[in-house]
Amino acid sequence: MIDDFMLRAALAGFGVALVAAPLGVFVVWRRMAYFGDTLSHSALLGVALGAIFAIDLNLAVMAIAIVISLLLLLLQSRRQLATDTLLGILAHSTLSLGLVAIALQQTMRVDLMGYLFGDILAVSGGDLLWIWGGGVLLLAALAWLWRSLLAITVDEELAQVEGVPVLWVRLAFMLMIALMIAIAMKIVGVLLITSMLIIPAAAARRLSRTPEQMALIAAILGLLAVSGGLAASWHWDTPSGPSIVSAAALLFVVTQLLPERWCS
Repeated sequence: MIDDFMLRAALAGFGVALVAAPLGVFVVWRRMAYFGDTLSHSALLGVALGAIFAIDLNLAVMAIAIVISLLLLLLQSRRQLATDTLLGILAHSTLSLGLVAIALQQTMRVDLMGYLFGDILAVSGGDLLWIWGGGVLLLAALAWLWRSLLAITVDEELAQVEGVPVLWVRLAFMLMIALMIAIAMKIVGVLLITSMLIIPAAAARRLSRTPEQMALIAAILGLLAVSGGLAASWHWDTPSGPSIVSAAALLFVVTQLLPERWCS
């Protein structure tokens, strides 16, 4: 008989894996891993501000991530610093501000380790509604933008000539990652979210011939990582979020060791 908290944890993890996989495909193709790290680090500032002003933490995290996305686009347009430099500044600044804000609020009780590394076993029914409801919206938006994202991933200038609104598509994709981070924060924590976006997609790349096939395989690998991570956490009493990411990393290693004839 499966305990209720383990069932909720599995449903939450599966919801995150199914959404992270297709988004991760574009994160890998567009080499946006560092951008994902920046948004995940900024999530801690959202947690701090949400606790200080007594607003929903998920909404606060999403709001901060949106602000960071818009700020990055603005700074990129000025072309004064390289994108990786801007991302490094934003990532470490927001993470530090979040830690300082939490430290200064002596009356505020925040499970810092839970937010940093996740606490999937504490997922509630309300969290499941947030995860699956937000996930459905994200997948619907991604399906609508799929062809445009493919076009700008292949060649932004050509896509612009063909009438694709490149700037708006890029902004929409950044906002989708922001929502993804708000959804996944409680599952794997702000420091490990990018791993769930990148690792299954990177593992699926060697096994795929088409973008759609890569997204499907990445989703399957994500589901396997969640299952394996939760099983390890249950049997060996290890932290759930890091265990899920470790299982994903193990799957990545396995896919890289497969004989070439087994790959697409």
